[in-house]
Amino acid sequence: MPDNRRSQVVTQGVQRAPNRAMLRATGFGDSDFNKPIVGLANGYSTITPCNMGLNTLAQRAEAGLRTAAAMPQMFGTITISDGISMGTEGMKYSLVSREVIADSIETACMGQSMDGVLAVGGCDKNMPGAMLAIARMNIPAIFVYGGTIKPGHYDGKDLTVVSAFEAVGEYSAGKISAETLQAVENHACPGAGSCGGMFTANTMSSAFEAMGMSLPYSSTMAAEDEEKAESAEKSAFVLVEAIRQQLLPRQILTRQAFENAIAVIMAVGGSTNSVLHLLAIAHAAEVELTLDDFETIRAKVPVFCDLKPSGRYVATNLHRAGGIPLVMKMLLDRGLLHGEAITISGQTIAEVLADVPSQPQSDQDVIRPFDQPLYPQGHLGILRGNLATEGAVAKLTGIKQRRITGPARVFESEEACLDAILAKKINPGDILVVRYEGPKGGPGMREMLAPTSAIIGAGLGDSVGLITDGRFSGGTYGMVVGHVAPEAAVGGAIALIHEGDAITIDADARRLHLEISDTELEQRRAAWQPPAPRYPRGVLAKYAQLVSSSSQGAVTDLGYL
Repeated sequence: MPDNRRSQVVTQGVQRAPNRAMLRATGFGDSDFNKPIVGLANGYSTITPCNMGLNTLAQRAEAGLRTAAAMPQMFGTITISDGISMGTEGMKYSLVSREVIADSIETACMGQSMDGVLAVGGCDKNMPGAMLAIARMNIPAIFVYGGTIKPGHYDGKDLTVVSAFEAVGEYSAGKISAETLQAVENHACPGAGSCGGMFTANTMSSAFEAMGMSLPYSSTMAAEDEEKAESAEKSAFVLVEAIRQQLLPRQILTRQAFENAIAVIMAVGGSTNSVLHLLAIAHAAEVELTLDDFETIRAKVPVFCDLKPSGRYVATNLHRAGGIPLVMKMLLDRGLLHGEAITISGQTIAEVLADVPSQPQSDQDVIRPFDQPLYPQGHLGILRGNLATEGAVAKLTGIKQRRITGPARVFESEEACLDAILAKKINPGDILVVRYEGPKGGPGMREMLAPTSAIIGAGLGDSVGLITDGRFSGGTYGMVVGHVAPEAAVGGAIALIHEGDAITIDADARRLHLEISDTELEQRRAAWQPPAPRYPRGVLAKYAQLVSSSSQGAVTDLGYL
């Protein structure tokens, strides 16, 4: 992207009088034309609790920008709620929305020649969408997370949205009453904020803090707490200084920053979606990053935070225990973080963490001592084999059966799989295969939270495997493997599985294998015919034409380079 100094352009020459006239109508005075013009990308909407508190934060940031002698120009971006669209046709638009958000922010900022951008987002795709645009544009930028939801409470337990999905499976299995199901639904989401566990939103906010693109402690603040609004306002001042210093995103989003983010994600037990999003952001920033890098870091970093979905606590508990800075300091002290990496404040990671304690407090067990982790290695594993020659992503921790070989139960869509689970047609030892749900085949790579939660709720979480070329919610756990690549729609081996075929999922060997001969596999491949596109026109049709493999981040501009 070209160097961009809008405040200089609008003050040069009589030919710019029409530009200035338009800006005067928005509130510019004579002196304002010498100030940096800052885009304020506001993800506010009432579609989802994740985003309904964002306007308050955007307004605080706007006030901060004005106080810091900048001229904010606010504009909106879209959102799709994964939680609300989950299990429906609408979920196909979720990953697509990441690209729409990125494109809209890039279009507004570059079309209006803005000097910098402050992005405010709260839902799963606001966050990577904004960072994609920031990495592409390379104008000074900061990300403000909308904050996490506070936990719901029922029957003495903390609840999240995943509790509601699992309750459906429990009810279908006859384990709870209709009244209990209703009570869980009523109490799971008590107010504004993104899903409360270490699901995708909180994982990505933690990653952005670790990368230096958000302020310290901001990634785990509750949406409704005053400190979140104060952090949004402070972010404005930090951004204006970055504009003055011309500190650009690609000076921050280095290879070291991505490795720091991956290390933190492993330590907190973050979402499988982070793999997809970090690959995409690295592509936008022109940083070399592959699936193998996740596996390398996984082998070195233990999981030492006890967080949902597979653990006990939520993000607000993590915040009170010391937040992401404490997690980072523990990693830094052991040589697992690049302390020399630069942050948006201009300080290095080591400087930012200088006064942070090196050990967790003894009166909490959310963050465990480094030498007493929940798991000795990271949880996000990259599986390969004849079913995933480009790779697949799985959570390897918290599962009792580390290796399972069982008969394939093949489903051509998420809905068909869920129907079979709820109808009690799935047996212990089965390997569920949900295909044609990949980036191109879905299109849009839907998340499989409804079937995986139903499996857990039915008590089959330790005895049934599931593989898919789609994605999983950050709230998913169990013997499940997603992002299988190549996907079914392009003739990947997942398209060639027959009902009853033996499939092996081996977490320790990180292997995903269809137990047939190479000869048989090639015969099936030769006979395979690609299905007709599900959508002949519109945004899903365009996306299916452009999107790359999940092993490359499911980006839509790969073919242009």
